[in-house]
Amino acid sequence: MSAPKIALISAVTAAIAPARDALAADFPGAQVWNLLDDRLLPDADARGGLDAELRSRMERLIAYALDGGADGVLLTCSLYGPVAQGRSSQKPVLAPDEAAFADIADAGYRRVLVVASFANGRDDSVARLGAALGPDGPALTGLAVPEAMAATGNQDHEGLVAALVEACRPHTAAHDAVFLAQYSLAPAAGPLAEALGLPVVSGPASAAKALRRALTAD
Repeated sequence: MSAPKIALISAVTAAIAPARDALAADFPGAQVWNLLDDRLLPDADARGGLDAELRSRMERLIAYALDGGADGVLLTCSLYGPVAQGRSSQKPVLAPDEAAFADIADAGYRRVLVVASFANGRDDSVARLGAALGPDGPALTGLAVPEAMAATGNQDHEGLVAALVEACRPHTAAHDAVFLAQYSLAPAAGPLAEALGLPVVSGPASAAKALRRALTAD
């Protein structure tokens, strides 16, 4: 196969760079094709969530990517993840956190700190991860770090790392892994893991590795 083409379907621009950078690090040689629909989230908010028309719209975006030659597709918005997970395709079409959830399950962690930059994102991620892992999965603790949202909005990488380290450090002894629940937080994964002495799982890195496994012979 020539260099695999990975289509990233995004609802916000902040998710693009973390997904692209994870592919560069963990699936070098993959071609990145960005598809952005910046009305996906506002329209979902106006309709009270993911309705049939929005599901159909995401299906059309996925079909557009596959028909356009994508060898794999990664959705970067968790709201639309169920569309990917409910789809049958010969090519990999991943929900944003699908691979990360699998990595957490495979690692056998007992206590996971789930970190987001706002309360709704924290609660949603804890609920989805808990549902994916089932009753025998690890204990989950949610943590919202509003300072991280401000840092990502200002494109302040050092501020992002500092905010996450400060917020997570008091919880280190009670957990054996951290899950960064938003793509916008993923750039801090490496420095955060080093500062805390814990493994840090992020959606983009796990997805990039999963796509590489699915699309390369070695």
